[in-house]
Amino acid sequence: MVLVLLLSPSTYRGAARTRLAHHMVRATLPVLPGFTALAALVSLSITRIVVVTAQSYGLSRYALEMVVRVLVLELIPLTAALFVALRCSIPQGLELARLRAAGHLDRLRRQGADPVRMELLPRVLAGAYAGITLAALSCVVALAMAYLGVYGASLAGLPGYTRMFGQVFTPAFTLVFVLKTLFSSLAVALIPTASALHPGPGMTELGGLARMFALLLLIELVSLMGNYYG
Repeated sequence: MVLVLLLSPSTYRGAARTRLAHHMVRATLPVLPGFTALAALVSLSITRIVVVTAQSYGLSRYALEMVVRVLVLELIPLTAALFVALRCSIPQGLELARLRAAGHLDRLRRQGADPVRMELLPRVLAGAYAGITLAALSCVVALAMAYLGVYGASLAGLPGYTRMFGQVFTPAFTLVFVLKTLFSSLAVALIPTASALHPGPGMTELGGLARMFALLLLIELVSLMGNYYG
């Protein structure tokens, strides 16, 4: 139901658009500086470790390509999704569970409003937007840090770097990367929050987290198969 509403034009009209924008800003803005700084630090550290290790084995020519493949294509989308789940989606799921326990969702139903559209949908869209935004920005930061880690502040390596970038990001790899980022962001945005709408004895939230991690693992496996076995 949420995925259908995400594709419905009526979701983005009138007062609903203002509510969605508010949730998107609230979910993304607080975590953006910290995650960007963390991505820059981790990218620079991993780049340095890989380059030094490759030099010791005489494989320097492959070091930068390996950094881009592993860091940008594999680690960044997964890390961004998990970061959004911990800092955004899971807290919003708990907030939604408290609203349900307080009877807020039942009051909306009695007033003729749809709790899914009013409370769940904005949180899901905000989580997905945060995941995609963090992944896109951190990929740019990681690419910049990888270049600085290998070539420093000089522009001499830019032609070779752009050529290597084009060889790595083929249309097939780019499509897999975009789909992986999109589905990972939707998974971490939808599952923890939607689980809060289903009252159950004891372990509903834990079950939702288990489903989320299982789906992320499946997305990662499918993306690896698409990249390296296609």
